[in-house]
Amino acid sequence: MKKDRSLTEHVPTVRLHLWLDTDDGLFFGTGRALLLERIEKHGSLKKAAEELGMSYRAAWGKIKQSEKILGFELITRNSRRGGYELTDFGRLVRDRFVMWFNEVEKAALAKATEIFPWAVQGYRGNVADDDAAAGGPPDTGPTPPDDAS
Repeated sequence: MKKDRSLTEHVPTVRLHLWLDTDDGLFFGTGRALLLERIEKHGSLKKAAEELGMSYRAAWGKIKQSEKILGFELITRNSRRGGYELTDFGRLVRDRFVMWFNEVEKAALAKATEIFPWAVQGYRGNVADDDAAAGGPPDTGPTPPDDAS
C-alpha cells in the first residue's frame, strides 16, 4: 500500500501549448520557434531538424507553410557558408513569439499560485514570483526538455 503524500511534497508543473493559426492552418507556435532557434544556432536546416528529432522534409514543410500564411520569408540561404539563416522578419516573429510565450507563462504561474494551495513551477523550472505578478521582462524562450544549451 502506498503512503499518502502531502501536497507540499510535490511541485506541479504548469505546461502551456501556445500557437497562432488562421483558417489556412497553424502558422507559428513553440515548435516553429524552436526550429528557428536551432537554424540560427547551427546555420543549417538539416542540423536543426535532426536536433529536434524531425525529418528535413517535415522541417522544410513547416517553414514553408508559415511563410505562405505570413507572406514573408523566415529563412534564407546563407550565400557565404551554404545552409540557412533567419531573415530579419524570421528573427522578429521568433522573438515576439518567445516574448508572448514568456509573458503568458508568467501570468499563468502567478494565477496558479494565487488559486492553488501549493507551489507550482513552469516547464523550465521557473516559479511564480513577484516579477511575474508585476509583469516583469521575459527570461528565456521555450526549450525542449533534453536541451542542454
